[in-house]
Amino acid sequence: QVQLVESGGGLVQAGGSLRLSCAASGSSFSINVMAWYRQAPGKQRDLVAQITSGGRTDYADSVKGRFTISREDAKNTVYLQMNNLKPEDTAVYFCYAWLLTRGNYWGQGTQVTVSS
Repeated sequence: QVQLVESGGGLVQAGGSLRLSCAASGSSFSINVMAWYRQAPGKQRDLVAQITSGGRTDYADSVKGRFTISREDAKNTVYLQMNNLKPEDTAVYFCYAWLLTRGNYWGQGTQVTVSS
């Protein structure tokens, strides 16, 4: 069983920055993909950014140029640096991990609120 614990959410003004962290524990296997999703009230959960074990990254068009995903494998941790935040970035952000041998896992979510 893999546990994912997010931190770093909060309230910030438009134009500000936040850094989310997600620490994974409970598996000695390599995590093939780590990602961040977000879900605003009344909307579906959407992919924000993902990073593979090889370092390949992909971003939603809405965050390209503003958000950066990175991972630190020695700590089994993934980060999401969010700059120039906009009110439309307000959502609950979920950490996601996929292991070839174990399947997929979700964190409990962390709230990000951007005020205008």
